[in-house]
Amino acid sequence: MEIKLMDKEIYAGQRFTTRYQTSGYYDLCAVESGFRLEYKSFAAPVEKSFEDVFLSEWLNDPVAYGAFENGRLLGCVEGFPETWNNRYRISNICIFDQADRRHGLGALLMDTILKEANAAKARMVVLETQTCNENAIAFYRRNGFEVIGFDLYAYSNTDPERHEVRIEMGKRLEYGTI
Repeated sequence: MEIKLMDKEIYAGQRFTTRYQTSGYYDLCAVESGFRLEYKSFAAPVEKSFEDVFLSEWLNDPVAYGAFENGRLLGCVEGFPETWNNRYRISNICIFDQADRRHGLGALLMDTILKEANAAKARMVVLETQTCNENAIAFYRRNGFEVIGFDLYAYSNTDPERHEVRIEMGKRLEYGTI
């Protein structure tokens, strides 16, 4: 398995679907000091999915790395500098097939994009996930990310009822530490 830069000529604009299973979600609870995430279980596991496009046109000078094995793309990470505020945004990080997860590919991809952000001298790295993507939240926390905000209605007017609220997570960088 190798991590390598994805060729924009080949991948830009290609659609992909990511699926994951979740057993619960994090409910946003207001508290005096702001908010608290409280974990709640679903009655039964739920499968979620979303479609996206590699290296979307709206991304500002994106870079993408793929985890390849025998020419097969197992997963990817893409990001870009937010020059207006000196942050680096991870727009996607995913391992496509459930069988390829939990083997360290996500950690390798995360390490690669954090090095990219550090080389860009970004002050922090940010990304989004959803309150129902419990495995992603745990992965990001293991990698030093913390909740920095949320948007109750980013995807639809029923996000809270669907337990799919957008969470912004971030990690401060100190140049030369990655």
